[in-house]
Amino acid sequence: MDRRSFLKKSALLTISGPLASCATNPVTGEKDLILLSEDEETELGRNSHKQVMKSYSPYNHPELIKYITMLGEKLAEISHRSDLIYHFTLLDSPQVNAFAIPGGYIYITRGMLAYLKSEAELAGVLGHELGHITAKHGVKQYSKSQVANILGTVFGIVVGDRNIANLGRLASTAIIRGYGREAELEADRVGAEYIAKVGYDPDALQDVIGVLKNQEEFDKVLAEEENRDPYAYHGVFATHPDNDKRLQGVIKAAKANLSEVKLEDNEKKYLELIEGIPFGPGEGQGSARGSSFYHTDLDFTLKFPDGWKIENLPTAVLGTSADREVLIELTMRDLNRKISAKELMSRLYGDNLENGREIKVSEYQGYAATVEMDTTFGSAHKCRVAILYKNKKEAFQFIATTKKGSEYRKYILAFDDTIESLRKLKPSEKHLGEPKRIHIHKVKMGETFQSLAKKTAFTTHAENRLRVINNKFPSGQPKAGSLVKLVY
Repeated sequence: MDRRSFLKKSALLTISGPLASCATNPVTGEKDLILLSEDEETELGRNSHKQVMKSYSPYNHPELIKYITMLGEKLAEISHRSDLIYHFTLLDSPQVNAFAIPGGYIYITRGMLAYLKSEAELAGVLGHELGHITAKHGVKQYSKSQVANILGTVFGIVVGDRNIANLGRLASTAIIRGYGREAELEADRVGAEYIAKVGYDPDALQDVIGVLKNQEEFDKVLAEEENRDPYAYHGVFATHPDNDKRLQGVIKAAKANLSEVKLEDNEKKYLELIEGIPFGPGEGQGSARGSSFYHTDLDFTLKFPDGWKIENLPTAVLGTSADREVLIELTMRDLNRKISAKELMSRLYGDNLENGREIKVSEYQGYAATVEMDTTFGSAHKCRVAILYKNKKEAFQFIATTKKGSEYRKYILAFDDTIESLRKLKPSEKHLGEPKRIHIHKVKMGETFQSLAKKTAFTTHAENRLRVINNKFPSGQPKAGSLVKLVY
């Protein structure tokens, strides 16, 4: 028997043992199909954590991190798996998300923090994610995946390194989709139980789900206007929690576990802690203000056509028309050769540069032309391309096009106007490139979300955006003397 045949045989024998074994679920007390020992689960978590942190950066806010960790550990101490060491990570992401992976790794984004209003609600989020770990949802999902794909993953398991198989899939599923509706409901039940046991009102968890559902509903309106798919937090119900009898049942059941020591929701303390955190893109990423984009670190500003949506992406600034059928993309390009902008354009796109010309925009020298290239709208699309040298090592690159080729010429002037608006920041504009931030405001008599909206940096739907982040959507109003979150 050759080595390859032996490995195939021994791999199948290795699998046959765990496939036949079950383990007691710490939460339910029932037997579950589990392919991993606890040591293998923690190793899976360590490796999955590395994958997560390749896609995210931690948010540097020591006081908030300490606060989240302290609160999470308080809940972990009374959990069904208090022997685990839990790791709580605050991610520098505007996404509204929280998720957990096996082995005790829990993540929450600063984007999620912006939608919460109290310590009790934060405890509800952390309790829910703890529930995923203590009920072993990730491990069960991993085990089912291994069974379903046993033949396809056998070679990944040959050397006993089971945690390699489906590693990326496990982390990405937890981030994007969660662990399925039944697992999410169980995590709600367990999370509500945990926060009740330490002394918080479990209704706080229902409030969290409510504000996240409102955010999802509001985004459906925006998505229809912007001709895109709506975003959705992976743990949100199909129906609003006010109408979800199953959720209301688990919240009610959790109240039987209420601690004799009642804890305040600590709204003021929580809001003071999130004062000043970025809302949307973070430090050093630039900021959209009205129809203009400002970037302090790169020292430039740019004006898009009025009424366009500006998306500040990790590697580009994208301006799109209201119907998303016309776009202008700006990226930064490293320069590797001492050649002119025209020569660089020829190297990138060949010699078929229509209507090419040297251009000077502010202090930047470059070249612009019409080029046919493949885009998100299809192949061989006519695009307005411009490269402007920022300095000897980097350049601004614009690519602008239309979904309908027949409308390209109609927008050339708008494309050129946007390109020619590029310039350095004035000293008085430097602050405009800083992130929009959360600011806490005490409501005065007579103030409404309509009047408060004028104080914000929101350029569209400002009133409803305020309602959503303050859990007053779709028609609520702030009470005089209460604290609300503004963004500017």
